[in-house]
Amino acid sequence: MKAIVCPQYGPVSNLEYRDVADPRPGPGEVVIRAEAVGVNYPDGLLVQGLYQMKPETPFVPGMEAAGLVEAVGDDVIHVRPGDRAVALADLGGYAEKVLAPASSVFPLPGTMPFDDACALMCAWGTAHHALRQRAHLKAGETLLVLGGAGSTGLAAISIGKAIGAHVIAVASTAEKQEACLEAGADAALPYEGLRESLKQEHGRGVDVAFDPVGGAAFDVAARAMARHGRLLVVGFASGEIPKLPVNLVLLKEFSLVGVFWGAFTAKEPDAYAANNRELFDWHSKGLIKPRIDARRPLSEAAPALQRILDRGAIGKTILIP
Repeated sequence: MKAIVCPQYGPVSNLEYRDVADPRPGPGEVVIRAEAVGVNYPDGLLVQGLYQMKPETPFVPGMEAAGLVEAVGDDVIHVRPGDRAVALADLGGYAEKVLAPASSVFPLPGTMPFDDACALMCAWGTAHHALRQRAHLKAGETLLVLGGAGSTGLAAISIGKAIGAHVIAVASTAEKQEACLEAGADAALPYEGLRESLKQEHGRGVDVAFDPVGGAAFDVAARAMARHGRLLVVGFASGEIPKLPVNLVLLKEFSLVGVFWGAFTAKEPDAYAANNRELFDWHSKGLIKPRIDARRPLSEAAPALQRILDRGAIGKTILIP
């Protein structure tokens, strides 16, 4: 089969499109013939050697794949060959066939597009976990979403609205701000002059801030927190890990909350499965709909990843094997 291989850590341009051996499922494993493969910002960090996980090279990157079940291990009973399913794996997603643990393979409703299923895994899964388990976001609260036009940011906007929050999104261009409004944001602001804009938009402060960006925007979010607010540390797309003046935490009485979705999926599988059921239910009811930025051939994984690293994508990027 064809796959994208990272031969050694370095620029995403080093990725190779080549033949590799077909995977075979062992006990507790499933092989999916991929119809759609999701591309995520952490994939780009991984192949550069900048992510928390550092697998031995060569390896096939990629965490999400949706398609038809091709084969299952002897003890797998919740999916069968021919079923529509989506898989979450640590590695191996950028391939025509994807091997994943059965516990991370979820049957798909017949009405859900494979593209949407991929989007609902990592990006939407991260945002959902952040707002449900880490922030305990409630209806009527105010949610600030930095990086609003990325796949995770757009997910946070939509999930916040599904929960019943007032959502203020932040994005760098007019086009991206419009995408935030289309996703349901009540307001979309630029980064320039953000501190003053937030005072005008919501002077009492925000209850929850969702920050996958880091850098200078984190400092603005920290100063915009309401009493008993929750500032979610999701990632550092800006490339800068910020420092927090902890006197702000004392004076404003807000909480700084880390969000590591990978650890959540591994250590709380029942809660993770319940989260997926809620996302799938919202999708079936039309309450949420992922925005697909681009669909590209699997062979174009490197430029697709570079576009995401350059913060050019608006929504989810999908590779087609």
